[in-house]
Amino acid sequence: MEEPLELGGAQGEEGSVAADVSCHLADNRLNLDVYPDGCSRFLALYESGREKLLQVEFLRLNCSDELIGAVVQLLPFLTSLRSLLLKGGIIRNEAGVCQRGILRSLPPDFGDLTCLTHLDLSFNNFLALPDCVTELANLGMLLLCHNQLLGLPESIGRLRKLTFLSVMANHLQDLPCSIGQLAALQAFDASENALESIPVEIGNLWSCIEMNLSGNRLTVLPDSLGNLLSLRELHLHSNCLVSVPACLASLPNLSRLGLQNNCLRFLPPEIQKCPFVQLRGNPLGQPEDLEPQPQGDSVCRELRCFYLAHNEDCFTVTSEGCKVFLSCGSCFCFPQGAVSSLVVIHYRRLAPDPQWVKLQHHDVLLSEILELQPHGIHFLQEVQLWMPYVPPRTLRRREVVVRTFSGQSWSDLSTKVERKGKHKHLACCSVPHFSWFLVVSRLVQDQCNVPQEGGMLVSSMEPAIKVKFPPGATEETRSVKMQVLPMDAEKLQEITHDPDSRASPLLCLSQSSSRQFLKPIKIQLPLPNGITGQSLERSRLHLLHGDPLAETWSDITDQVLLEISHIYACFQIQHFSWYWLWYTTKTYVGGIAKKVYERLRMYQVNFVALQRKRDPEQVLLQCVPKHKVDSVLKRLQDRYQGPEPSDLVEMFEGEQFFAAFERGLDIDADRPDCADGRISFIFYSHMKNQKEVYVTSDVNRKEQAVKGQVSFYRGAMPESVPEDATRKRKGPDSHWLATLPIKLPKLRSTLGEQQSWKSPSLPPLNLGNAETGYLTEANLLSIARRIGLDWGRIGLNLGLSFQRIERIGYNNKEDLDRQILDMLFSWARENADNQDCVKKLISAMEESGRQDIADEIQTIIQLGKQKYSASIRRLGLEQESSNEDSAIAMG
Repeated sequence: MEEPLELGGAQGEEGSVAADVSCHLADNRLNLDVYPDGCSRFLALYESGREKLLQVEFLRLNCSDELIGAVVQLLPFLTSLRSLLLKGGIIRNEAGVCQRGILRSLPPDFGDLTCLTHLDLSFNNFLALPDCVTELANLGMLLLCHNQLLGLPESIGRLRKLTFLSVMANHLQDLPCSIGQLAALQAFDASENALESIPVEIGNLWSCIEMNLSGNRLTVLPDSLGNLLSLRELHLHSNCLVSVPACLASLPNLSRLGLQNNCLRFLPPEIQKCPFVQLRGNPLGQPEDLEPQPQGDSVCRELRCFYLAHNEDCFTVTSEGCKVFLSCGSCFCFPQGAVSSLVVIHYRRLAPDPQWVKLQHHDVLLSEILELQPHGIHFLQEVQLWMPYVPPRTLRRREVVVRTFSGQSWSDLSTKVERKGKHKHLACCSVPHFSWFLVVSRLVQDQCNVPQEGGMLVSSMEPAIKVKFPPGATEETRSVKMQVLPMDAEKLQEITHDPDSRASPLLCLSQSSSRQFLKPIKIQLPLPNGITGQSLERSRLHLLHGDPLAETWSDITDQVLLEISHIYACFQIQHFSWYWLWYTTKTYVGGIAKKVYERLRMYQVNFVALQRKRDPEQVLLQCVPKHKVDSVLKRLQDRYQGPEPSDLVEMFEGEQFFAAFERGLDIDADRPDCADGRISFIFYSHMKNQKEVYVTSDVNRKEQAVKGQVSFYRGAMPESVPEDATRKRKGPDSHWLATLPIKLPKLRSTLGEQQSWKSPSLPPLNLGNAETGYLTEANLLSIARRIGLDWGRIGLNLGLSFQRIERIGYNNKEDLDRQILDMLFSWARENADNQDCVKKLISAMEESGRQDIADEIQTIIQLGKQKYSASIRRLGLEQESSNEDSAIAMG
């Protein structure tokens, strides 16, 4: 091998750069993929510190760097390399899609890296696997996922020491027969390709423990799969299988066989009896001429149906189309030809938060937020979406729409409403792109396009309201929208304390252009209820102009010419906003209108604080609209008890408020939504607005019960909290909302003593991982404090035997704390290496009726993911796929 040419001209500041790079050499490791100019740093180090570089055994580089081609030419000279990561996918575009690296080939002498045991070429643009890769005789792990591979060479069989091979998310249509020569292969992932068959030789992979062939086009499987005696997991979901060989049931070590979402109408009895087989989404038992009839348009009726479980967060769509049912109740219809190639769709549900929910005035949120990735994906055919929602109390003068985000602004989609059964309501629309979706109830919106010839827009809710556009009012066609908010005369008089005040419906106008109209636009509004043109006193009639952003009202009566007929008032304007006609004796009309408008947008609510009967330390806090209080209390009375609901309070849709415990009570500070002793809530009139917390106290509860209170505050909690809970309190900014009493009884056991929960005999323990979310020992202790007498049922749902549960109870007689800790931590230690153990814990809590703990774990996990993502972004990295991480871990 000849020495390469010097690259002196490419590096203007070699000395300083090389010195900077040298500090990143950690023994025999060099990680440069975290730097945008990582390849430049590598070239500088090669020029000035080659002797150090030649000793590197572990190297990571970013293939999105333009200099990666020059770096790859130098890699064959690093003969000590054992692990090499040449990976793209670190950079994402504005739509959140991973960008592939620019690497397409490798130098012929790349095969001289005889010490290489781990090679990751993921997220690049390889159309074929270079022959030099198959010359790496000592290679043990090879990752080729997310490339453009159309096939694998026959020479792949040379890699006799290969234990892990991932070709996930390529365009493979078949596998070479030489795949059977990889006798040492333990894990093989060929998911999300276009495989229509697999060779018989695959049965020669004697050492294979896990095989993933999901997301392909397989119709049949070879009987030789029955030879894989070491196989533990076989993933075949989301294929086109019409039959499965019965020999799979006799594999001695098989513990998971995923056959979901295939075309299986019949299964051998041996397969059906296996407890580890997953069959959801197959037309089992149906005759061949009978296809599933999913809801929706006739275009979707002939498509295959996929049903996702609650722990599945992605699905695969091919050009053949499909119907997908999510566990959250949402549904998609992808018609044939909607995508030209295989696409993997990821989804997640987001809690309603002002960061995601963009409500307009008088909007009501009816659903959670559904996020679909990749963002901005375009379809060749219309994709239908069904989203479940909570129906509003009334749809009079209102309509249900699906709202979506385009990447720059929110918009409403044309929506149809369907009702399935007595309680299930669905909002159906055509999806133009993938991003965030939510269902809202809004005021009925009338819309028209105004051409140069002019036109007229009439309210469908109030036909007496008309907007007339004369010819020449606009040079270009404009889209004009109108919403009308009716006025309740009794409500108006109650707010203003003036029985003589009247107001017309509020007219909200908007348009697609920011320009004023070229000619005056004529608006007709009905006079306030009970007022006629013959009886009114002109001095009491006021036309108000509203600013929707500042929420201010200006009296423009003297600026326009009001034409009064018997029941109408007409005036002309040249720009759009809000208009409101008032008839009152008050002189400061703008201030009154602002107060009335604010009150019209608020909801009357009660606060509820309930304590769990079996464990009073568990306190349920909820903000409930007044018409739902009775039904909520009736539903909870079997498990909870507590004081009467608070007095009525008024709140805005989407308003944030806090709960704080006082007078001897404290809250578990480990909660992600707890800051400075305050629990954060966001009120939505049709959402649950509910959280369950664990309350502690410094008082010796063996001697006495603890009396305290929980107070609710708007905005920030006042610095000095008044002690009097019986008197209604209002600070200068009306922070205070309500206060309810809480009482913790005397302890009958050691439950609640801090020493028992912090026993030094419990070793440090983490469950899960930072990327997918993890639980620390402190989190587990917090969870243990919440479990109470349900520990036995939870243990059974975690998979512990009944005999073991009895033994734990016997070994820790009369000590509930130790029973809970023994059960939870013994299970955690046994499952510390299981990446799915956190999901298992959440499922066990749900199955045990402890949704409160399940929600708490989900919140902790989500916070951990956010912190992990933030730290990755600070370094300039993005998250790597879980498949690749698991592959590296196996190395």
